[in-house]
Amino acid sequence: QVQLVESGGGLVQAGGSLGLSCAASGRIVSINDMGWYRQAPGKQRELVAGISSGGRTNYAASVKGRFTISRDNAKNTVYLQMNSLTPEDTAVYYCHAELLEPFRVGWTSYWGQGTQVTVSS
Repeated sequence: QVQLVESGGGLVQAGGSLGLSCAASGRIVSINDMGWYRQAPGKQRELVAGISSGGRTNYAASVKGRFTISRDNAKNTVYLQMNSLTPEDTAVYYCHAELLEPFRVGWTSYWGQGTQVTVSS
């Protein structure tokens, strides 16, 4: 029923910028926290940035000052603007959302399909 669809991944040179989007669709009452995670080859998935329903944000130390997370509640969409990219940012990026569905109690966790971000030297 509910799906998180990501877009915006691709190849970019070091120092460049890239923007990611993740839109939640389906029967949704409300969305609580949303966030972006990434997983590089041979590494565990890590939290990149998170944003609450009220707009409170938090970032991994490695991306603070370079990445910006935002959301449009009317569109059920979360964004990640990535600037000053380095090869260490190369990974598959996944969006995540905690949401409430009709006639269900409690929050449900959903993941996007993942999008590849590759930063070349």
